[in-house]
Amino acid sequence: MNRRAAPDLARAAVVIAERGCALGHPLVVLSETTSTSDEAKHAARGGAPHGSTWVAEAQTAGRGRQGRAWVSSPGENLLFSVLWRLPCPLERLPLLSLAAGVAVCEASRAAATGADIRLKWPNDVVVVRNRGGRIALEKLAGILVETSMSGRKVEGVVFGIGINVLTREFPPDLEGRATSLARIASVPFDRAEILADVLVALDRAASLVAARGLGLLRARLDEWDALRGSQVRSELGAGEAVRIDDAGRLVVRDAVGAESAWGAGEVHLER
Repeated sequence: MNRRAAPDLARAAVVIAERGCALGHPLVVLSETTSTSDEAKHAARGGAPHGSTWVAEAQTAGRGRQGRAWVSSPGENLLFSVLWRLPCPLERLPLLSLAAGVAVCEASRAAATGADIRLKWPNDVVVVRNRGGRIALEKLAGILVETSMSGRKVEGVVFGIGINVLTREFPPDLEGRATSLARIASVPFDRAEILADVLVALDRAASLVAARGLGLLRARLDEWDALRGSQVRSELGAGEAVRIDDAGRLVVRDAVGAESAWGAGEVHLER
């Protein structure tokens, strides 16, 4: 279903169907909405099925982690939310954010071959830059996972995803902190193809995590971990990021060698 879809997204439903993906059906493409996740949550309450997906060219109230606004110029990027209704043990719900990060990272690496694209715990996808010997992380995509519960029963999970695809100019406060696929690769990008790639990868990764935890994603998590081996800090402390554990926490080793597992928080590289 399309409502004034942009030309490159108008064929998204066909591309998704050709991949045989369980996600992306039905597909609603909007010229503008408050937030695709608002659309998904509203539809979920009305009984929308597993795999329903909403894409918008513009959001008037897009949001990321910790209530931050997600700003994107119309027609440039991918802003979408997916309703996921498969069974998932409560203890594995926090791992779904990492599953989505792996999926977006996988699709982005395929689109921009050769770029150093990695996952920044807990749910950002970044491009690693070396600026005169200093490592910098430029945000390529963000993920916000929201769960609707009825008692201890999971009624639905909404994956909200924003990927910078075609943006070449960023506001001054984001310059050097954000990037896009168009900035890191010169090939033309088809947003319908990238959307389909993410949905296929998300379907696979989220289903694996729900059924078996992080085990089968471990190799990619370790390889694509943007923080591993770096000095990091948050409100929880500071130290060397060692790994992401099986509970989805960031394990950090402090100056005296003691390890702690951070379950949440905003993490920054030490300068």
